[in-house]
Amino acid sequence: MAHTHSHSEHNGNRSRLAAAFGVTTLFMVAEVAGGLISGSLALLADAGHMLTDAAALLMALLAVQFARRKPNARHTFGLLRLTTLAAFVNAIALLVITVLIVWEALRRFYQPQPVQGGLMLGIAIAGLLANLLSFWLLHRGSAEQNLNVRAAALHVLGDLLGSVGAIVAAVIIMYTGWTPIDPILSLLVSLLVVRSAWSLLRESLHELLEGAPGNIDSAKLARELTRNIDEVRNVHHLHVWQVGEKPVLTLHVQVIPPYDHDGLLQRIHQFLHQHYQIAHATVQMEYQPCSGPDCELGMDADAAHAHHDHAALEGHAHHSH
Repeated sequence: MAHTHSHSEHNGNRSRLAAAFGVTTLFMVAEVAGGLISGSLALLADAGHMLTDAAALLMALLAVQFARRKPNARHTFGLLRLTTLAAFVNAIALLVITVLIVWEALRRFYQPQPVQGGLMLGIAIAGLLANLLSFWLLHRGSAEQNLNVRAAALHVLGDLLGSVGAIVAAVIIMYTGWTPIDPILSLLVSLLVVRSAWSLLRESLHELLEGAPGNIDSAKLARELTRNIDEVRNVHHLHVWQVGEKPVLTLHVQVIPPYDHDGLLQRIHQFLHQHYQIAHATVQMEYQPCSGPDCELGMDADAAHAHHDHAALEGHAHHSH
């Protein structure tokens, strides 16, 4: 049942990404033509976002496809990390295109350009409808869990804001003839997009650097494992990271020698799966206290201090002997 749900979820994400890619590419061409003819920077800015969106959606589509490949001897986790890499590249691309838009907006303050408000308004409304459709398609996917789909949705959100800005600018230009509103609104939209892109960049980089998932507190996990399973006396050498959407864990546990070794191991795995949704864990059980430079990984401050004192006491006793 879980496998079927995962398979249908992947297919759903792929279909939504493909549909959003088609819609975005079509209206990106329309906005480029409209921006060049009308002379609107807001339209060209939105078209620039759409260009990066088209590339972002294509990369996201390919990443979802590659992520479905089975693990092999060379890639033992499969290619799940491609989705995170695609999100990282998407965030950088969005930041770069935003810098270019800001540069052009600043230049236009010194060299104002004529803008055809009526044509600009028509293209901006069509672009807004296209962005709403694309965002709806992507938002229906597992955006909160899938960083890659979330990256694509953020690109489209930036375009949606850009289209709203272009509509406002077109109306003001049609009624007042004040063309500086075009680059001003482009700057405001760019600031909003930069905030989202920066957050995405930090999150994807954290995952690429094997950072612990934000929803897992390793010290708390170690404490709860010790409290909930009587045979577990100490948890150390705890490493947790994320591959694609899957948290992965390795840890050492000092235990009271169990009557049923396999039963205790199964209970530990069940605890990790039920409380932290960790299905892939490597657990090494030990009967003696840990001694080594990384033994405090996974302990809270009090446990680490007590462990350090215990190790020092043992070392002193051994030295005296």
